[in-house]
Amino acid sequence: MQTKDIHNKIYAKIEELPTLPAVVPRILSLIEDARSNASDVTGAVSHDPALTAKILKVANSAYYGFSQKIAELDMAVSLLGFNMVKSLALSIGVMGTLPKGKKSPYFSREGLWLHSLAVAAIMREMAKRHKKNGEREYLFVLGLLHDTGKIVMDQFFYDDFQQALEELNNDDTVKLHLVEKRIIGIDHCEVSSMLLKRWKFPDKIVKPIDALHHDEIPGDVDAKDVALLRISNAIAQELALGVEGNVRPHEISDRELKMLGMKKADIDAIRDHAHKEKNNIKSLFNAMV
Repeated sequence: MQTKDIHNKIYAKIEELPTLPAVVPRILSLIEDARSNASDVTGAVSHDPALTAKILKVANSAYYGFSQKIAELDMAVSLLGFNMVKSLALSIGVMGTLPKGKKSPYFSREGLWLHSLAVAAIMREMAKRHKKNGEREYLFVLGLLHDTGKIVMDQFFYDDFQQALEELNNDDTVKLHLVEKRIIGIDHCEVSSMLLKRWKFPDKIVKPIDALHHDEIPGDVDAKDVALLRISNAIAQELALGVEGNVRPHEISDRELKMLGMKKADIDAIRDHAHKEKNNIKSLFNAMV
């Protein structure tokens, strides 16, 4: 099957997915609007009572560890930061939209979300320490949604996806995205980027996901974001939170460390932090699902 035909087939399947909650397009417009503020975010989220309840549950989770109970949305926005609440709103909206799926010995959607949440938390921590100042909450969304293509594959190409996972489990030296390309004709990161692009997510989230398995990063992609995602993904795999299809953690390359100005000691510090946060990440996951 030609690449164009594969893409058309994927897009047709994406159209079969449930519609995103109305709050998601509102939040996406706020992400693109540099003038947006806490009041805008509170106003958008407050129109969705179920989402509001989950944001409050997240704010009161052990992950944040606030000493006081957060009972009002505007207080949650103030304490978490309006950029973080935007990221949580988008993430919870997508998590609630994508289907639950079938059981598999190699993969579970709940396991995928738990793993992805670990990636998101680690990515945000790494960026705080090593990437840049300023707005970085979108990295949480990038980390959480990078593997959504696996859910699309599991939903609509179940037998082929299971075959790819089985091959990986029989030979852990192979790479999942290469087996997917051979069997299905496309890999899960390409599908993730197609899904998020169709849902009108911004390029700063879509493009690093699309480039994740490329040897050469295109010039219009933030290579540091790709490096952050690769390293965070590897550390999250080491945590063994969830079941997302891979048998063993990816290796962390010296090239990515150099790009971020990091040393192996920095990675060890991030690993230690992630292990200490393991139970808190589970608490955050339970609040979001």
